[in-house]
Amino acid sequence: MLAAAHEARPSLITADEAAALERLLAHAQRDSGQSRRVADFLLAWWNSGSCGAFDLTALWSLDTAIVADMTVVFGLIGRVHRYPDSLGYEAEFKSPVQAWLPQLGD
Repeated sequence: MLAAAHEARPSLITADEAAALERLLAHAQRDSGQSRRVADFLLAWWNSGSCGAFDLTALWSLDTAIVADMTVVFGLIGRVHRYPDSLGYEAEFKSPVQAWLPQLGD
């Protein structure tokens, strides 16, 4: 993500949290089993009613670095009590929805 985009994010999110979230968003746009699990994690935050839940045992099949980023984002979610769109990530979350859940449309 460009530095200008980081500056546009609300100050509720730290640089480390933003970096972890953006790495996960990039990973969720790839085409692998791990990417699908990352997308499930992120989309459970975005809208668990429409996008489904995240199975915690999916962590067992993820690389350690991905799990570390998820841990940071999990803490972010618990700390800020907000959805990702209110943190300036609406557009970035639409891409994994389109990639992994195209039936939901726009």
